[in-house]
This record gives sequence, C-alpha cells and structure tokens, in this order.
Amino acid sequence: MIKLNFEKYKDKVKACWIGKNIGGTIGTPYEGCREYLSVEGFSTPKGTVLANDDLDLQLVWLNAVEKLGMKGINSTSLGEFWLSFIGPYWNEYGIGKANMKAGILPPLSGDYHNEWKHSNGAWIRTEIWACLQPGRPDVALEYAVEDAQVDHGSGEGTYAAAFVATMQSCAFVFDDIRTCIDIALAKIPESCRVAITIRKVIECYENKMDRREARDTVLNMNSDIGDGWFEAPSNVGYTVLGLLYGEGDFKKSILYAVNCGDDTDCTGATVGATLGILYGTNGLPKDWVEYIGDKIESIAIMTGMGAVSYPKTCTELTERVVAIAPQTVNCRLDWTFSNVGSIAYKNAYVLVRFTDGEDEIPANMKESYISFVRGKEVMDKLRPNTINVEMLLAKAYVTMVDGIDITPNGELRVKIEFEHNRDVFGIITNRLSLRWWLPDGFTVSGKNFVCLPTWRSAHSAVTTEEYVIKAGEKVDAVNDVVIEVKFDGRVYRGYIHIPLMG
Repeated sequence: MIKLNFEKYKDKVKACWIGKNIGGTIGTPYEGCREYLSVEGFSTPKGTVLANDDLDLQLVWLNAVEKLGMKGINSTSLGEFWLSFIGPYWNEYGIGKANMKAGILPPLSGDYHNEWKHSNGAWIRTEIWACLQPGRPDVALEYAVEDAQVDHGSGEGTYAAAFVATMQSCAFVFDDIRTCIDIALAKIPESCRVAITIRKVIECYENKMDRREARDTVLNMNSDIGDGWFEAPSNVGYTVLGLLYGEGDFKKSILYAVNCGDDTDCTGATVGATLGILYGTNGLPKDWVEYIGDKIESIAIMTGMGAVSYPKTCTELTERVVAIAPQTVNCRLDWTFSNVGSIAYKNAYVLVRFTDGEDEIPANMKESYISFVRGKEVMDKLRPNTINVEMLLAKAYVTMVDGIDITPNGELRVKIEFEHNRDVFGIITNRLSLRWWLPDGFTVSGKNFVCLPTWRSAHSAVTTEEYVIKAGEKVDAVNDVVIEVKFDGRVYRGYIHIPLMG
C-alpha cells in the first residue's frame, strides 16, 4: 500500500493545472510551426490565459466522473459526453463524433475511416485520469485508453495516451522524471511507434546529442505518418525531449519542448502539467505563475446545457478533483488475476490511501509498477476494428476481421472472445446462448451455444468463436446486427451491437 499526504497531493494537483496553463499559453501562438523555434517565454500580455482544448475536454470528463463515478466511465459513456458537450469537429474529434452519430460505437468510432487516429488529441487530455488515480498508473492507463479509443481507436494516439497517463500518475510517487518515463515505457508495446520514438529520444539524451539534432532525428523517423506533422509519436517524443534535456528545470523543459515546433501547445502544456505534478507548486517559477494567473479559458466545450458546470479557475478545478479523489482511488478494489492464473497484486495495481502524515512509499516501487500486468493486458486487447462489450456476467471482445463495410451478397468474418467477468462474480461456469437479430436477407454461420469454462490456473476463462455474416441482395447505408446473449439459468440478457456500413 502507498500512503500519500493529502495536502501534498492537493498541491501537486493544483501545480498540474497551473503548469498546464503555462505551457499551453506559451506554446499556442506557435502551433503548427514547422521550423525549429527560439521561443524564450510568454508572447501574451500578463494575466492572459489562452484557451486550449487540451484542458477543456478534461473539464467535461470531470463532470462525467462526478455524475457517473469511476465505475461508469468507459469509452461508450465518454462518447455520449462527447456528443452532448464538446462542440468542435477538428480532425479526429470530428471523425469520432461523425462515426458515433452514424451509429458506430467506441472504440470502433476511433478506427473507422480515421486518418487522424495517430494524431495528438488524446495524450493531451490525460491529466484528469492521473490526478484521480495518483500512484495507480495501471488504472490511469486503463481510463486513458477508454478515453482515447473514442476518437483514436487502436491508433498511435491511444498508445500515446497510455504512456502519458502512466507517466503522470507515477509523478505523484517519484521525484525524478526518468523513473516515471521508464515505467510508462514498459506499459506500451515495444513495437508501437510511440515507444520506438521515446527510446530514440532517450538514446539521443544519453549520448549527449544536441537537442536540435535530437529533434530532427525524431522528425525524420516519423515523416511517413501523415505528412510528418501533428502526429503523436513525434510530439510525445518532443515532450520527452523537453523533460529529459530540461533536467528538472521547469522553464527550460517547456521551452525545449515548444522550440521543437509542431503541436507546440500540446507539448508545452504536457511538460508543464507533468512537472507540476512532479514538483508541486514550489517547483513552479514564481514569476511565470504570477504572470499567468489562475483563470481557465475555454474554447471547445458547450455551455448553457444545464447538466454540467465547468470550473473557472485552476483553484476551483483543483478543489473539485480532490473532493472526489478519496472515492476514485478506491475504485476497482476487486481481486484481479493475471493471464497465467497467479494473483499479480491486489487489483493488479497498488492500493493508495490518503493520510495526514508523511508519504509512505514501499521500497522497489519502480520494479513493482513495471511488473504489474493489468496495464499490459489492456494494451494487448487494443486491436483494430474491435467492439468491446462489458455485460454483467461476461465481457465480449468482438473483432471485425474484415472491417465493417459490407456490400450486397458480401461476407464479413467476425471473431468474438467471451471472457468471464471474474472481477465481479469470481470463479463461475457459464453457458451462453446467442440469438442474432439480422437485417432482412442477411445470414450468419457459426456456433450459437458457447461454453465458458470455469476459471482455473489451467484455463484462461476465455472462449473464442468465429462467425461469418453474409449480406443479402439489399444493403442499406447502416445495417444493424444485434446479438442477444442469454446466460443459462440467469435472468440477465446481454446485447452486442455491430453496425455494418453499406
């Protein structure tokens, strides 16, 4: 168990938001600049805070957690908050929203015809998950992935969000950024471009490469993604560059990241927020804190909707976050098992409690964090063209092997993994009966009676079945397939919705 002094935690949360505002305001005027820059500080008048969607979206997520609790937060519920309270249709935001409006639920909404899924919209909004899960990096990762999948699906943008959320959650426990980076890097797949880029930045830093040369190295290695700009691997790389080359100096770290160019509001804001968590308000330069002030300016959220309220200052935002934190750090306290059948750790994470006393951090926490399996399991399930459904007694992971576009008389392969919801109901045996509701003329082949084995160390508690959906002569624009899942001997029914696009 980790014990965190509550007032120290609160101070770190406030420093996070102030640091976010500082870095975002310094970086925003240069957003999209492709050349290497020479920014030396603010270009705005004193007291001016530039609006930034990086923070805006997190104000909506705060309302979501306040209303639904952490247990109610997933990509589907966040998708509804997207459609209700977030206005812009920029890039991946617009694609995710348009897909959802067409009936494509998350995480599929972030994958379907989304050329922006490798972009920056998700890793820039992770602080809320870190602040609500301090010292619980695997939990912060899990919620950041649920968030990111809405508009980034299985893209690099989601891997980037997992990395940054993990790093920031660790910053509540450790006092050196390199440890936080190492733990976060261990949680994402080695082969993803975000991980490859971060390792290259670390290599450049350790080899004492000039930071401009390091920046050019990152830029060139990712030039094949889009047109090489506004993509997550490079911009997370610039963020890590600022954190490493800045060597703990708040001002240098932000400026080094911003001067790499590209998505400068995102890199500057994330560096500022991360170092704010790491060092607290005493680690923020007093002249910059006085210059920026406490205000929050919004640009991307819809007001006047009645159901939600948004903080107007960093102080108010801090108060609302820490008010619910004692409950959020208690979420998911069930026993969670690794795939090989051993108890990895209580909740496969660490337990955190707030205290009036000193912080109590067990020895070897870096190694313990790296060994926890839950975050890796979450990343392993991150696949293209998937639909994840959590039913009461089981979970279903639906992979649309051939995508969801269908033509008259066309066929699509579907793979469904059914997994016990053992986190809630423990070791149980289930028999599942499937009933398919298909559009006129459509047919499906495959097994409709599914045996879900009793979980034991020799079993994975997962059953995989494969199906083929065949269209009829007529295909509509949207063709809804619904699978009713009946659990034998139980009243409950689960439902899986698969939209097929004609």
